[in-house]
Amino acid sequence: MDTQSPWLDDDQQDLWQALLTVVIALPAALDRQLQRDAGISNFEYGVLARLSVADESTMRLSDLARVCDSTQPRLSKAMDRFEARDWVARRPDPGDGRYTLATLTDAGRHKLVQSAPEHVAQVKRLVFDPLSAAQRRHLGVALTRIAATVRREVEGS
Repeated sequence: MDTQSPWLDDDQQDLWQALLTVVIALPAALDRQLQRDAGISNFEYGVLARLSVADESTMRLSDLARVCDSTQPRLSKAMDRFEARDWVARRPDPGDGRYTLATLTDAGRHKLVQSAPEHVAQVKRLVFDPLSAAQRRHLGVALTRIAATVRREVEGS
């Protein structure tokens, strides 16, 4: 491989175009399904899911934004919508008042559980079903490496 070339070779270009399709079209497909079946976005589902697996279903908003790959303002807008629907409760962190905690409520957990079956079926159909077990393992290793590199870049900037 010519590492001096400023251009992608044919194999890299094919892989890059396939990755772009996944990065752009997959979230759109998941959003359409969740909007149609549950009235929420893929991002909102992800936030509820992250809270559901946190200790006591509670996280600092800054940590929640990080694990959801979100900005604080975007997460704050989602939290406003969630609070209006009684899906989350926010309160100051008793350990450090500079932080705000978000806790998934029973109503929020119910929304997540109600939304999950169709969403999981869509994820399986679009992501997992086309791959063999070996392909899933290889993809997992590759995506983990790419994600780590991207996160370091984002956190460093």
